[in-house]
Amino acid sequence: MIADRFADYTRSLSYTRLPTAAVHEVKRRILDSMGCAFGAWNAPPCRIARRLAQSVNVANGATLWGTKHKTLPDLAAFANGSLVRYLDFNDTYLSKEPAHPSDNLAAVLAAGETAHASGKQVIEALALAYEVQCRLCDAAALRPRGWDHVTYGPFSSALASAKVLNLSRAQTVQAVNLAGVANVALRQTRVGDLSMWKACAFSNATRNGLFAAMLAQQGMTGPSPIFEGEKGFMKLVSGPLDLPLFGGEKGGHFMILDTYIKHYPVEYHAQTAVASALVVREELIKAEGRQSLASITEVEIGSYDVAIEIIGRDPEKWHPRTRETADHSFPYAVAVALLDGTVMLQSFGPKRLNDAALQALMQKVRVVEQEEFKGWYPQAMPTRVSVRTAMGKEYVKQVDFPLGHPRNPMSDREVEEKFRTLAAGKLDRAQAGKVIDLVWKLDRLKDIGSLMPLLKVTRRG
Repeated sequence: MIADRFADYTRSLSYTRLPTAAVHEVKRRILDSMGCAFGAWNAPPCRIARRLAQSVNVANGATLWGTKHKTLPDLAAFANGSLVRYLDFNDTYLSKEPAHPSDNLAAVLAAGETAHASGKQVIEALALAYEVQCRLCDAAALRPRGWDHVTYGPFSSALASAKVLNLSRAQTVQAVNLAGVANVALRQTRVGDLSMWKACAFSNATRNGLFAAMLAQQGMTGPSPIFEGEKGFMKLVSGPLDLPLFGGEKGGHFMILDTYIKHYPVEYHAQTAVASALVVREELIKAEGRQSLASITEVEIGSYDVAIEIIGRDPEKWHPRTRETADHSFPYAVAVALLDGTVMLQSFGPKRLNDAALQALMQKVRVVEQEEFKGWYPQAMPTRVSVRTAMGKEYVKQVDFPLGHPRNPMSDREVEEKFRTLAAGKLDRAQAGKVIDLVWKLDRLKDIGSLMPLLKVTRRG
């Protein structure tokens, strides 16, 4: 049974079995995710989630990042997880089903804080979460069946929480059963005009995964077999799941090494589009001058089927009214890159969304599936941007591996700078430096709770 196999792997995985490279990537993902969280501090859905969590006080609970307030672990996982995800700037894994594996972080830290887990235990649990999340994404696509990718989240977060809470094997099996039976999410979250819930869907999944682990710890049982049963997960949700060897099993590699850090705050399929557009812009200005940006007559984005389905098909992608829709829009991401020469958090503010020149350029964008790109994804994410001007000239650039991809990784310094940039309005430079230093030394930390005071927001900008 799959639940038994998950439980056995969860119990067997240890820090000593993790390769140095995997441990280092866990630290990089914590730093990257924390930066994303501070960057989203004032976002409306994050304020709502934090306000709700602050209505419950638990003396020995889990900290709401940026505050001194402690609440129920599952509420902390929801509020903190919304912070990590809101900007859609946290890391990514693309396969049959896409995912943002760092979405599991908030649940792991909430469970770890209440259990007084060490830094090494947190590293174990996060490596486990990545392993489960990514292996499930490799096994079966949920999107064609109408389910959202966050449906795999309750399993990964329940197992990671079980690990950090030190559940028995029997309790871990029940955590999987409980996580799977009641937490299937609709794909409508990511269709059409996107809402605040996009930022919260996975944090809700991990909240439920952590809650399942807490219930199992108290002796609650769930329906079994959850995957193979007559009305189980494989029959009704995913279809058949064939899971290969996990990381550390007979030489199996660890999946965190195959995941990607984002360089631009857009949906991952748009990373290569932005990179291509920025090169095209530079060549255009060099050849025809800056004024030529106003003379663009046509923009073609050549991509592959999965990317087009997600960010280049719906009519709303050409008329985004919210940040959530804009950062999931091929036309918007490319148009703003061409006009501004950069894509940053401010690129998605209300003023920019309503800019007439940007709106006009988006209407000149065509998204075209490229026959020669078939079969490239997910090993590569090729995008070709072609721009034609009133002078009749065409400028073309194709990028296959964006910065942050395992084939084109960001350096540690670049990850640190991303954290500093996102946290700049909330932490002073000295405080940010202390967080960075502690994360790099996480495996020496005896109690993960020691990290929380360093996350206290000291600025309100």
